[in-house]
Amino acid sequence: MFTIYHNPRCSKSREALALLQQHTEQVSVIEYLKTPPSTAELAALLKKLNISARQLLRSKEDEYQRLGLDNPALSEQQLLAVMQQHPKLIERPIVVRGERAVIGRPLSNVETLLP
Repeated sequence: MFTIYHNPRCSKSREALALLQQHTEQVSVIEYLKTPPSTAELAALLKKLNISARQLLRSKEDEYQRLGLDNPALSEQQLLAVMQQHPKLIERPIVVRGERAVIGRPLSNVETLLP
């Protein structure tokens, strides 16, 4: 079973979903802009991705600058709270299989999860 945190307006996210659907029918799609993950869910994703909250932020989004997220003093919990409130800031797509997850940029990252 795969889960994809998906933004249908993002070409990379659509490509990742299409790749998964070519290999399995067991894909759970979460449109995270409509249904943002909780801070606990984000923390669990970070653990599976093996990255920090800062590494999951989309630093080129206008909100990143507007909210002052380049401040190194911000804690993991603060960054998680911001991502929960502003899901547009979450890097995409995120694909999860079991206890492993990858950011689907480049698409070859998703291929590492395929059976």
